[in-house]
Amino acid sequence: MVNDAAIRSLDKTIDDYTRRKEKVVAELEKMDKKMSALQKVKKTYLEGMKLGREQEPNFSESTIRSAVKAFLWRIIAGSVTFFTSLRFSGSVSMALSIVASDFFSKSVTMFVGERLMNRSSAGRKGGADNTGRSLMKALVWRLFAICNTLTMSLVIAKNLSMASKIAGSDAIFKTGLMFAYERVWAKVEWGKVYFVGFVI
Repeated sequence: MVNDAAIRSLDKTIDDYTRRKEKVVAELEKMDKKMSALQKVKKTYLEGMKLGREQEPNFSESTIRSAVKAFLWRIIAGSVTFFTSLRFSGSVSMALSIVASDFFSKSVTMFVGERLMNRSSAGRKGGADNTGRSLMKALVWRLFAICNTLTMSLVIAKNLSMASKIAGSDAIFKTGLMFAYERVWAKVEWGKVYFVGFVI
């Protein structure tokens, strides 16, 4: 004898599964369409065509790149500070003391500055920093560095006139040097992490 209640229950369950299957099939079709559109975009990109609307920034700098930039700059800048300190103090030990204090006080702050600047996309396009960004970075850093050198020179030399001469000559030489340093690093690919940002 056929149990009508059991049959109705089975029919209901079958209908439920049928509806759920239709929803899943519809979702799969949507996914297929999206995947197909993305494949076309990828193909367009690989062929060198414009990819949707590019978003900035198109790269960021790795932490190790920032650390190396900061360290190498301290070596270059320290050499300049040594010679200017030696020129105005006449003392090798005083010049070395000023350079050492500069090295330790500025290495970390420059690294932190690099990491903070890396969060901004201003002046970044086409895989490199533009001239304006390099100039702005050089000027902002030099303002901080001049104050730092003046303070450390004053503490070590205990002579405001000498400290002012050291910091002032440092400012003249290093502002241009820092700008050139930034322009060289703008062309260095090592440590850049590229990503493709676009809106479809």
